[in-house]
Amino acid sequence: MNGNGNVKQAIVISDLHAGDRTGLCHKNGVPLDDGGVYMPSGLQLKVFEWWEEMWGEWVPRVTRRQPFAIIINGDAIEGEHHRSKTPFSVNVNDQIRAAALLIQPLVKLCEGRLYMIRGTEAHAGKSGEHEETLAKMVGAVPDENGQYARWEMIARIGNRLAHIKHKIGTTQSMAYQHTALSKAAMQLSASAAQWNYEIYDWICRSHRHRYSRCENRTYHGEQICVVTPGWQLRTPFIYSMSGDDLPEFGCVLLRAGDEEHYCREYVKTITRTPEVVL
Repeated sequence: MNGNGNVKQAIVISDLHAGDRTGLCHKNGVPLDDGGVYMPSGLQLKVFEWWEEMWGEWVPRVTRRQPFAIIINGDAIEGEHHRSKTPFSVNVNDQIRAAALLIQPLVKLCEGRLYMIRGTEAHAGKSGEHEETLAKMVGAVPDENGQYARWEMIARIGNRLAHIKHKIGTTQSMAYQHTALSKAAMQLSASAAQWNYEIYDWICRSHRHRYSRCENRTYHGEQICVVTPGWQLRTPFIYSMSGDDLPEFGCVLLRAGDEEHYCREYVKTITRTPEVVL
């Protein structure tokens, strides 16, 4: 299968940040360029348990064991950025290898319907060059220009339409978590109306590492706007913020029925920092 069939459902994941001590890491570790091996921490092993549970139990159940596509929506590797001290290797080939260990088994699950979208340049490399290398390595479906990692994706899922891109505005306030989503939805809908294009049924973003969702009403019914959870533990940058934001891990399912479309989510989080009894 080369991804050219029209399936009625897609799993969207994002923000693996492979290559970082806080990113997703295979339980067997990652072979390094010099012959060494990076082994995951206890927390990384716990996150990888959820990764295996998601693909082994949740995905078969919610897809009803019917054909589906997988879309990786950016920031598959950590990259070398902002003088960060958390990557276990700043050799981008080590990081690409770490991501490939996670992604290659997925190609068989989706029968070759694997798509990759470029994330932020800080992680994916200038112009997304490192994610392009990774996408070609794992056999992602190329776009009309032969690029294996895309900047965005307009996906026909069954008889419905999704607009999928990595970046979305962030906020520390839960009261405003839907603001950027609603703004993006209104801009996309206005542009579609202006140029007589079909209105999107789903608008999917990532980048925040936390799941959120809101809906708007269109002539097709609900327009579902969703941000995917990620796969990275708290970084020093997150600890520097004023809130107590717990990272979330998981994916979303976009599914088109004969008369309706919907979104399902798999979301996990770690426990808070342990209490200190004084």
